[in-house]
Amino acid sequence: MSEPTDELLDVVDEQDRVIGRATRAEVYARGLTHRCAMVLVRNAEGRIFVHRRSAGKQYAPGTYDVFVGGVLGVGESYAQAAVREAEEELGVSGITTEPLFRFLFDLESEACSWFCDVHQAVWTGPVTPQVEEIDWHGWLTEEEIAERLDEWDFVPDGREAWRRYLARG
Repeated sequence: MSEPTDELLDVVDEQDRVIGRATRAEVYARGLTHRCAMVLVRNAEGRIFVHRRSAGKQYAPGTYDVFVGGVLGVGESYAQAAVREAEEELGVSGITTEPLFRFLFDLESEACSWFCDVHQAVWTGPVTPQVEEIDWHGWLTEEEIAERLDEWDFVPDGREAWRRYLARG
């Protein structure tokens, strides 16, 4: 299943202030700066939810990610989007997220940029990942993720968010 290209998104400037609206298709076609929420989810044992994005994803289909998340809709806050995306992609309800940091990701190869608001959460119950979004998932340790970073193709913004997450100490 592909993502809705007619979904409206807020377009923002380099200070993350809303300056307009555009459809998802227009945002990507014109390289407009927009917003994304990302959530690092750990289980009770401290393992991290890692998944392979479905082939129907508009951005980086078939790549791996250590974050669940997605773009913000018009008027949606980062916190709202983090919870919504985590619940949708994990197939759960009642998750609580904690904001960590935000950065501007610039995908130079596609002349597109977006603000990534990174959150974390702990989920101790079962998950039923959204099949339209996720082809595979597992719970990996940080050491297992480090090994796979050289073996698997990871989504570029997730790779950068992971690097920044680890740099926080």
